[in-house]
Amino acid sequence: MLKYVLLGALGYQPLTGYQLKQFVDRTAQHFWYAQTSQIYRTLDSLKQEGLVTSTIQEQESRPDRHIYHITSAGEVDLREWLARPMTEVVQIKDELLVRLFFSAQLDKETLLTQLRLQRALHQQQLNFYRTDVVEQIRTSVETRPELKRDALLWDAARRSGELGEIAYIEWLDETIRRIEDEF
Repeated sequence: MLKYVLLGALGYQPLTGYQLKQFVDRTAQHFWYAQTSQIYRTLDSLKQEGLVTSTIQEQESRPDRHIYHITSAGEVDLREWLARPMTEVVQIKDELLVRLFFSAQLDKETLLTQLRLQRALHQQQLNFYRTDVVEQIRTSVETRPELKRDALLWDAARRSGELGEIAYIEWLDETIRRIEDEF
């Protein structure tokens, strides 16, 4: 999947590995996460497959920068992948649910403290979607009006994250109440 995140990002403009990491962290963090080492390994694979190329930009006081460009083959691969129907529900992994599932041996207050902390973190994430991400999308369209269609889809992805956080917070509130009343 990281392959297509990187190809999609490079479809907008050539970027360095560091800039790709920033792109993933800024735009895709609520639905995809990647470590810097994963990004560089994937870029190496994409180069071997002929889906990206790189040019070297010399720098005086720093190591040279590798700037990655999507190739025509990379554009075709990305378009084919985007057009391929998804025929299965994607399974999620959630560490909090694993912890909660096995937490009957914890005392009530420890469990409630952990759940309240998660609620606060999810509230922060919700606020991030409602403010920072909205602003990033608005700024992108102001500086590059040709991305208006892209921005519509970026906002749909942002909205998914927002609604997911709303549902998660509601579930946490319900779970906290149940533990307070029944545990």
